[in-house]
Amino acid sequence: MNASETTRPGRILLFAGDGKGKTTAALGLGLRALGHGLRVCIIQFIKHRHDVGEVKAAERLGPDFQIFPMGCGFVKEKGGTAEDRAAAAEAMELARTKMHQCDVLILDEVNNAVKEGLVTVEAVLDLLGAKPPGLHVVLTGRDAHQSLVAAADTATDMVKLKHAYDGGTKAVPGIEY
Repeated sequence: MNASETTRPGRILLFAGDGKGKTTAALGLGLRALGHGLRVCIIQFIKHRHDVGEVKAAERLGPDFQIFPMGCGFVKEKGGTAEDRAAAAEAMELARTKMHQCDVLILDEVNNAVKEGLVTVEAVLDLLGAKPPGLHVVLTGRDAHQSLVAAADTATDMVKLKHAYDGGTKAVPGIEY
């Protein structure tokens, strides 16, 4: 199925909050979409590693499930570095291109990129306004801007009740990355 061939309007979904699972939920949604023949593209705004489970899985799933880690890693200061801002601008440009080549576009940690000042909320809203009618867009990350929540058809706030990190447990391959 191609986004332009569908009669249903594309949805905007937002997964936010301080709990674990925002990216995991988006990946699950992407996997479900792939199962229905939809093409999925994930653009990661902060993450930069190519040796993580989701990138390895995407390589195994084939060309209809793509992940692009575009960030520079954790943003250490508000506004980030020039490199952080350039990477986020490149991620936005890739999103503008890929939104015409897929059916589900996941902008992973875009909320963080807005909060940290790497991209403006206006730029994200402009992207959402320019999306093809059948394209589904998923926005993830902590601290979602209220304008993005308002633009979403479905918004979920994931609340941390407990996390293994709090007890000093290190990240586990296949669970945290």
